[in-house]
Amino acid sequence: MRHFLGALALALLLWAPAHAQTTSQPQGAITVEDSAQQDAAIAVRIRDIMSELEGYSNVTVTVSSGIVTLRGTTLDAATATRLNELVGRVQGVVAIENEVTETTDVVERLNPAYERFKGRLFQLVALVPLLGVALLAFGLVVLAGVLLARAKYPWDRIAPNAFIADIYRQIVRLLFVVAGIVIALDILNATALLGTILGAAGIVGLAIGFAVRDTVENFIASVMLSFRQPFRPNDTVEIEGDVGKVISLTSRATILLSFDGNHIRIPNATVFKSRIINYTRNTERRFVFDVGVAPATDLAAAKALALETVKALPFVLSSPAPAIWIETIGDSTIGIRVTGWIDQHETGFALARGEAIRQVLIAFDSASIEMPEPTFRVVTSPSAAGAPPKSTVVIREIETEDVQSSQNEALEKIVDQERAERADKDLLTREGAEE
Repeated sequence: MRHFLGALALALLLWAPAHAQTTSQPQGAITVEDSAQQDAAIAVRIRDIMSELEGYSNVTVTVSSGIVTLRGTTLDAATATRLNELVGRVQGVVAIENEVTETTDVVERLNPAYERFKGRLFQLVALVPLLGVALLAFGLVVLAGVLLARAKYPWDRIAPNAFIADIYRQIVRLLFVVAGIVIALDILNATALLGTILGAAGIVGLAIGFAVRDTVENFIASVMLSFRQPFRPNDTVEIEGDVGKVISLTSRATILLSFDGNHIRIPNATVFKSRIINYTRNTERRFVFDVGVAPATDLAAAKALALETVKALPFVLSSPAPAIWIETIGDSTIGIRVTGWIDQHETGFALARGEAIRQVLIAFDSASIEMPEPTFRVVTSPSAAGAPPKSTVVIREIETEDVQSSQNEALEKIVDQERAERADKDLLTREGAEE
């Protein structure tokens, strides 16, 4: 019974330290023999191993009955923890008491960082010649790209306008810069950094793209409009309700000259998505106006007279032919719609329409076709005085006025002057593909 209790006590004694350790302990069988010579050999072997490793200069080793006790300090806790794995591999070690702690000495903690910095500095100095070669290669590749991008041929020939040619040049410069970076990193044997650089550039580019989304959309719209041009310089167009003559198409906006002489700048993204009415694309343009007659009028005679009058105008084209029809009917008037076609490159549209109206009114007045007036029923007493005499409007017939497009010519001169001043920024060309 006494021997059984002694063995149990010894087992508890051996188990308690192993349970208290937070790190692994040797798992081999414990030998029966115990000698000071073996303990000394174990201590010497452990000290020799630690002397070959960095970070264990302040660690002491003592061995008693195969139990290794480690005391001292290391730079970090991970270094101290690795001692258990290292010491546990030494033959004859029964248990490990690791009492090594992390040092708090400022000098000891800064020394390794200083040594690393000094080592990297020496390495950088040694790499200076190679770095110079890499920079020289990068500079030569970039210089070749810049010289190629500055050349007029072939960019001006393959691009529809100067804006697209400049985009081609920017792409060439970018490609040569990337090629220069790859060559320089390959010389430095640091091509692994290329993936990191490209990944960072992609993330930055994505963030910038979201931040300037409107600007990017405007730029893309400018490229599309410069390829397929929906209008030409001096064309009269209507965009989003704005009417004017096209001055130029820049990389950001389409510039119109209104008939009041004002500049209208419309973002290209808006132009690209909007409904565009080009009044100049076709030579022929139709004017329309309504003229009212009294309900008692001979409508067939009024229509024939209006048609004959419009056909007789020298600026009205015979093909497409003018057309007349009854458009509206009201309480006191019947509306007749009159249409005619003109060559808008030779005739001013507004002047032609106004002159056609004047000539039809003269013809109706000469034919005694009554123009309607607002009708009111007034109830008065029998003693009321008689109604005032009806006033008449006298229209004097004169010859057809000049309706040449002098106003358009004046506006076109202003547009030509504006285009001459911004010729280097204009994307519109007479030779460009029409949409």
